[in-house]
Amino acid sequence: MTPTNEQRPALRADAARNRARVLQVAREQLAAGDDSLQLNAIARLAGVGVATVYRHFPNSHALWEALSAERFRQLVEEARESAAEEDVRVGLRRLVRFTFQQALDDNGFASVLESPRDNEARTRELKAELDLAIAQLLERAREAGAIRRDVEPDDVRRLLCGTVHAVRCGESSPALTEIYLTVLLDGLRPTP
Repeated sequence: MTPTNEQRPALRADAARNRARVLQVAREQLAAGDDSLQLNAIARLAGVGVATVYRHFPNSHALWEALSAERFRQLVEEARESAAEEDVRVGLRRLVRFTFQQALDDNGFASVLESPRDNEARTRELKAELDLAIAQLLERAREAGAIRRDVEPDDVRRLLCGTVHAVRCGESSPALTEIYLTVLLDGLRPTP
């Protein structure tokens, strides 16, 4: 069983400061346009040992997960609100559009969203919460005849990530992005 945030032992004060400093430097690197997140370089810039960085983040994906936690919390909240939307079709479009835009805006978040395995327990917890909210939305959509019966939460996530990837593959424009998003939404509808 994976421990939850409440069950994890608290970090020592110095370890918590080091983790916070590493995250701060990583955010600064991203803001400067460097999304490589090279752990050795981040350790040097943060003024901590490389082993310290690897102790908190065994690989760059784990660092992306920590940096994406707030976006995931927002996505889970959006999924819950979309699932509660009176018109399930509006809720489904709302969630797909929100998730699509978040993934387009943040490559790291997109890579965490599409990843089948996660390093951080909190990421696994957030994905489970997201899948639950999406499952509730999909069940309502099936009952309303608004979605194919064979679509599951993981399918929606994969389709979104694939569509985001398709938008990034070449020259993109708002019009092309809208076309791809419409194709995705249309593909979720039941066949006549």
